[in-house]
Amino acid sequence: MYEIVAGIDKSEARGTAIAEAITEIPMDASQVRVTLLHDFEENPEGASVDQVASVRRAREVLEEAGVEVALEESSGEPADAILRLADEQDADMIVVAGRKRTPTGKVLFGSVTQSVILGTDRSVLVCSGEEE
Repeated sequence: MYEIVAGIDKSEARGTAIAEAITEIPMDASQVRVTLLHDFEENPEGASVDQVASVRRAREVLEEAGVEVALEESSGEPADAILRLADEQDADMIVVAGRKRTPTGKVLFGSVTQSVILGTDRSVLVCSGEEE
């Protein structure tokens, strides 16, 4: 089984882009398992991962393509959570969606995508998902 960990934020456009990029990888969908990880930076209402619209949309796209999907949630630093889950599952690939930020914005706010790329030896697929 080919294991993929995909970091999904609140953007439905980026979640959809991630799912579609995964379905376009030339491999047997029945031999792929994707774990969609959503990191709650703030969650005062106590929402669960299956209540996040971007996660639900990504799951729909993947399941329609015949890909097995699992859901995970965490809280804290998204890049750390993605890297930790990829290690725990011995993932073959990590998939994230970049977002457009100015160089200053990246310095001030950091970049999950950059942290994931620099923090792993695993293959990382970076998708482009425009803001909604």
